[in-house]
Amino acid sequence: MIAPPGLPGAVLFACNFNRVRSPMALALTRMTYADRIYLDSCGLRPDRSQDHDPFCAAVLDEVGADLKGHRPKSFDDLDDGSFDLVISLTPEAQHRAVELARGRAVEIEYWPVPDPTLVSGSREMVLEAYRYTRDHLLDRIRKRFGKTSTFGG
Repeated sequence: MIAPPGLPGAVLFACNFNRVRSPMALALTRMTYADRIYLDSCGLRPDRSQDHDPFCAAVLDEVGADLKGHRPKSFDDLDDGSFDLVISLTPEAQHRAVELARGRAVEIEYWPVPDPTLVSGSREMVLEAYRYTRDHLLDRIRKRFGKTSTFGG
């Protein structure tokens, strides 16, 4: 896969558990750029108790994204460590991304993203926290990668 000018060829999203923030960023980016950029996600200590968080799946479904095929994995589980861009979503993942980049031509970006799993309360309050995280990520993705054009517009 060859990325169009201005887009990285391969992007890795990283967080702590690879259960909410990095899979959410991956799913949102995949909606628009899946045929233009190789995308993956991982975590420092992947939570393999479930494939995905049900609240995460619910708020992604609201915008037409999904977690299809997602299985939590660590940096060590990655098939290929050659990414053009690693976007870390937590301070801890940022430290690991810097280690990964040593001696490699890889760009590192840190996008601090709130952890919606820390919110408690009613189901609607929790969903609002997840929506906030989703919308925050979607805004960052659009700003970083730009909008794609379609035939005729």
